[in-house]
Amino acid sequence: MIKGIEIPYGCYWSTPFVRWQGSFSHLHSLRFAAQVTKQELSKRDVDARTLDYGVLGMTRPEKGSFYGLPYFSGLAGLEHIGGPTLSQACATGARAILAAVQEISSGLSYCAIAITCDRTSNGPHIYYPKPEGSGGTGDSEDFILDNMACDPLGQHSMTLTAENVASKYKIDTEAQHEVVLCREEQYKLALKNHQEFQRRYMTLPFDVPDPKFKKTIKQINGDEGFRNSNLDELSSLRPVLEGGTVTFGGQTYPCDGNAGVIVGTEDLARELTLDPSVRIRLLGFGLSRTELAFMPEAPLRATDIALKQANLHRTSIDAVKTHNPFAVNDIVLSKEMNFDIYKINNYGCSLVYGHPNAPTGMRGTIELIEELVLKGGGTGLFAGCAAGDTAMSIILRVDC
Repeated sequence: MIKGIEIPYGCYWSTPFVRWQGSFSHLHSLRFAAQVTKQELSKRDVDARTLDYGVLGMTRPEKGSFYGLPYFSGLAGLEHIGGPTLSQACATGARAILAAVQEISSGLSYCAIAITCDRTSNGPHIYYPKPEGSGGTGDSEDFILDNMACDPLGQHSMTLTAENVASKYKIDTEAQHEVVLCREEQYKLALKNHQEFQRRYMTLPFDVPDPKFKKTIKQINGDEGFRNSNLDELSSLRPVLEGGTVTFGGQTYPCDGNAGVIVGTEDLARELTLDPSVRIRLLGFGLSRTELAFMPEAPLRATDIALKQANLHRTSIDAVKTHNPFAVNDIVLSKEMNFDIYKINNYGCSLVYGHPNAPTGMRGTIELIEELVLKGGGTGLFAGCAAGDTAMSIILRVDC
């Protein structure tokens, strides 16, 4: 079990998630994350010198991102900190938090900041020189579109991974659409009372900067482009793959955004917390990789590993949050782990508000914390899959 490492209550944040080609599509994701981080640290009166380590998670290249975390930290007013830049597709958020925990556990850090950012909009077109090619012609790829459409190992789409799992566990289209409608109703709870739940960790209304980050060009009131379906609409959709079960309504969509979490020793967490009555302890992490082209079942093993590290049984879990690129994910996890499928993912999930890759799991973890606070405390699980048939899970405990 992990001991002595906590997240100070309230020392985390997320931007709204905006469907690709929306209000964030013009923003350099790393510079955008730096601006947001600077503002959020100031809002919480966090002294930059308190932070002594940083982790940057991002999955697509930006101009200048070769410099990674040092580029970000310099822009964010954290010039004194260094650290790695990590990429593990949609598991990057959980991986970034783990990297911060590991640095503190090793004694090399006392208070770390983990930042995740991505812009799926306007992904780069990359040319790879190939001198031995015909006439010296090289290879190229559209970084976002090509990799979403095709796993380079199996040459299959991500949708096929969901179909393989749906076939293995005998999950039909109707069951998937039932989960979609349930998740959309749960998300509406986060929008009640002028988005009271989301305002616990999100600055709203949100100022959208211009490309030079000099002025505000508009304000948005929250997530942009989130799903709001009905049964008739979903029933009219055909499966994406011939003879399959997964429709476009049963899967998520790409987004832009960023998120951040501070992790520290017990003493520093008590110093930074916005509410001394709340403690957030990190108990366990899990990584797994399932067989090729079965991505949605990868969280099963990752969850078992995290529970074992935390020395807990799944019956100890009071709240569950997932990164669910497909409704199939939640059906399998609930069935195999004996979770009530209608009670996980309260207040929203990536199936409804989209996934900007790296920040996805971090926002899910933040929402898990806030749900447990509203419950008066408890133990929570975040679990999510990622490209390459991998997954990460986090077990944490909130005491109020």
